[in-house]
Amino acid sequence: MLDLQRLRALHAVSVHGSVGAAAAALGYTPSAVSQQIAKLERETRTALLEREGRGVRLTPEAHQLVATAEQLLAIVERAETELEQRRGIPAGRLTIAAFASAARGLMPGVLADLAVRHPALDARLIEADPHVTVGMVAKGAVDLAVVHDWDIAPLPVPPGVEQAVIGEDRCTLLVPEGHPFAGRERVRREELGGERWVCQPPGRVCHDWLVRTLRAAGHEPDIVHQADENPTLVALVAAGLGVTVIPRLGRGPLPAGVAEVPLDPTPVRRLYALWRTGAAGRPAIAETVRTLREHWPGVAAQPSR
Repeated sequence: MLDLQRLRALHAVSVHGSVGAAAAALGYTPSAVSQQIAKLERETRTALLEREGRGVRLTPEAHQLVATAEQLLAIVERAETELEQRRGIPAGRLTIAAFASAARGLMPGVLADLAVRHPALDARLIEADPHVTVGMVAKGAVDLAVVHDWDIAPLPVPPGVEQAVIGEDRCTLLVPEGHPFAGRERVRREELGGERWVCQPPGRVCHDWLVRTLRAAGHEPDIVHQADENPTLVALVAAGLGVTVIPRLGRGPLPAGVAEVPLDPTPVRRLYALWRTGAAGRPAIAETVRTLREHWPGVAAQPSR
């Protein structure tokens, strides 16, 4: 008989793309995940992973097992949901994926609140980009995701996934002190031509928003420095190396040498909670979404300095 935990390990490798990433998501060591899959290979007498460069890829037989694993995990999820509904209290493990600034600026308070009020709930956090976490929710790799999108780049949500709005995160222009925009009450998008920009890499939502918005205003952005993390972008601005547009969530206090200037109109990104339709009845899901919404106004109102 196939072991569900071993199937879960294989499924996690399929979703996350590597043994190491699967181990981080499951809360295991990479060695433990490899051992689970090795045991599954012996049970099935089938090779499931093949070396590919420094990583691994799934064999055709493994992909077939992953499809079966998704069906079995969905059945288990329904059973767990029904039991939790009957108990009427948030309980059991709840895996939450959140993008970096939400993981830093929103989730610590939410998780601490849940831990105090619902000791039977074992909430666990994974940091991941929204374009990745949507698929993780749909495939059952995580129970809940905190994601975001921008007005000109809506985040697609697949069938079988439900969502609820958490709130709106305002974005502002950051410039070096001494820049002509520093001290302005407001700057229009049409005035942003000719600036040297620091921004996240292509493929990230913030990068796509910047390029589309400036082109719509008649400017081709000159992106001179790229970095994944917002604190790095802020440090580059503080060094006088460019300007950037950054959401306020998780940004923290601005260092010396950086001035914040409102843009007209103000860019906003909207935060959502996502979960599978089959898990919608879990009290843990409902309570976590409620707590996210409850904490958001206080987080959004935090001063920048």
